[in-house]
Amino acid sequence: MSNPGTSNTASIESRAQLVEAIERGCKPKSEWKIGTEHEKFGFVLPHAADGREPLSPPPYEPRGIGALLEKLQGPDWAPIMDGENLIGLKGENAQAGRAISLEPAGQFELSGAPVVSLQETEAEMQAHYDQVRGPAAELGLGFLPFGFQPLWPRDAMPWMPKSRYAIMRNYMPKVGSLGLDMMTRTCTVQVNLDFSDEADMARKMRVSLALQPVATALFANSPFVEGKANGLLSNRARIWTDTDNQRSGQPSVFFEDGFGFEQYVDWALDVPMYFVSREGRNLDVAGCSFRRWLAGDVQEPLKGLTPTVGDFEDHLTTVFPDVRLKQFLEMRGADAGKLDMMVAQSALWVGLLYDPATLEAAEKLVREQPWSAYQQLRGEVPRLGLDAAFPGGLKPFAKRVVQLAEQGLRARVRNEAGYLDPLHLIADGGPNQAQYWLDLYNGAWGQSVKPLFTEAVI
Repeated sequence: MSNPGTSNTASIESRAQLVEAIERGCKPKSEWKIGTEHEKFGFVLPHAADGREPLSPPPYEPRGIGALLEKLQGPDWAPIMDGENLIGLKGENAQAGRAISLEPAGQFELSGAPVVSLQETEAEMQAHYDQVRGPAAELGLGFLPFGFQPLWPRDAMPWMPKSRYAIMRNYMPKVGSLGLDMMTRTCTVQVNLDFSDEADMARKMRVSLALQPVATALFANSPFVEGKANGLLSNRARIWTDTDNQRSGQPSVFFEDGFGFEQYVDWALDVPMYFVSREGRNLDVAGCSFRRWLAGDVQEPLKGLTPTVGDFEDHLTTVFPDVRLKQFLEMRGADAGKLDMMVAQSALWVGLLYDPATLEAAEKLVREQPWSAYQQLRGEVPRLGLDAAFPGGLKPFAKRVVQLAEQGLRARVRNEAGYLDPLHLIADGGPNQAQYWLDLYNGAWGQSVKPLFTEAVI
């Protein structure tokens, strides 16, 4: 379900074309798939013994992330270039439908192929780990799937030679105080899911957007900043509260009656752009309005350029609500973590959204509270997790959510309900990932985060 690039050069003549660009994602239930994406931090292995600082984030080159991409190239992985730089791999043959890409500081991302079952999701992720582990070790590198870089400050993080990131790097400080941290020091896991029509999309959007803070609490896995505990359970989620609020969070319009494709298009048109691609180059148009571009009310470098459907599809990849709509829905509220937890994240949303009876029950559940309750919750769960204030208690509410997800998975009759076992333990009062690591940090680890780089790696 990855979007490796757009090429629709049709000029935009009406809003209907933009709606249609999203509407093309509608699929009958028989064709619904699961696409899981996850990111992880690279680090120099302690025994590398080649002059590099142990545990430090690897640069693009030498002996870094760029070299790893080169090692992974082969019959099943074709290069993705940005100018002269190798910045990703597109799966072919046995890896068709998959992509490997780089986040701004070299966080290594697998965008999985659309698959039918959670068993395939688990197998795909494990196969990716197996594929990466050997070539990475040859370069003296390891990988840590964690929500926020636990050891290194922002100025120690490298920057990948990807032109869109240079544009974002310049723009982010103008619209929030934490955008550069989001770019360089966060990792997430998300699942991409299908919808049958506009009404199905809107129902799934409302339910999943309301419940993203619950997912953040369940999957919290970023309690450390620069080697210390900082009083948060998901620092990654906190970062998103002051990154760029025009393009992120839980926009109120998504919860309004009548929300659909047109309303999403209208919202996206008013989110400032980052870039426009022409002749293989990304033009810096950060802060410019797509709506004003359509009206011809722009300056250079947009002046004289005709907006295309492909430009709008590119723009949709640069908006960051907690649930993002393209030709599928992306669940974006969870920290990266252990493999079983990342598969559980996919299991949670498949269970809640893919069985019609369960989706109806989930909608009734979330409507027990006003939408504003979930928007307020989003600001509290980064620090408090399931102890955040919520009418009736967040822990019993989360338990009801996980039980509904199990109901939905059992209705699929694919023997998938076991993937929710880690979430049942947390909802029943057990520690989430962040609390597990904090117990070790405050106990056996003697308030050091360095053991993470052996205990939590892929």
